[in-house]
Amino acid sequence: MNTLVKSSGTKLSPLDWVKLVLAVALVAAGIFAYNYYEPQVPNKFLRLLMSIGGIVLAALVYLTSSLGPRTRVFLKETRFELRKMVRPTRQQAMQTTWVVVIAVAVISLLLAAFDLIISQTVKLVLGG
Repeated sequence: MNTLVKSSGTKLSPLDWVKLVLAVALVAAGIFAYNYYEPQVPNKFLRLLMSIGGIVLAALVYLTSSLGPRTRVFLKETRFELRKMVRPTRQQAMQTTWVVVIAVAVISLLLAAFDLIISQTVKLVLGG
């Protein structure tokens, strides 16, 4: 993996804490606005815009904190790693799916057999 981002144990400044709390408050305000203004604004699209606005403002505030640049680098590295991922072919995906289906069926049958054995044993012991 690309190791541009290292955990550098840097502590957040008080201003960064204020920014993070403000970002969380903006997300909460967007969600609150969606629910609170339901009687006044019956149009769901407008209320959804309020929520999206709160999330976008929260993202902008978060990106101005000291964690913003580190997050951007992390996301860039994640995209780089995702490009290197090899996806299975359709045939491999189908084969794996069938293996999972068969394994689930076998385990289900085993559990059903154990359940039957245990329930019959309990009935025998209790005289039912």
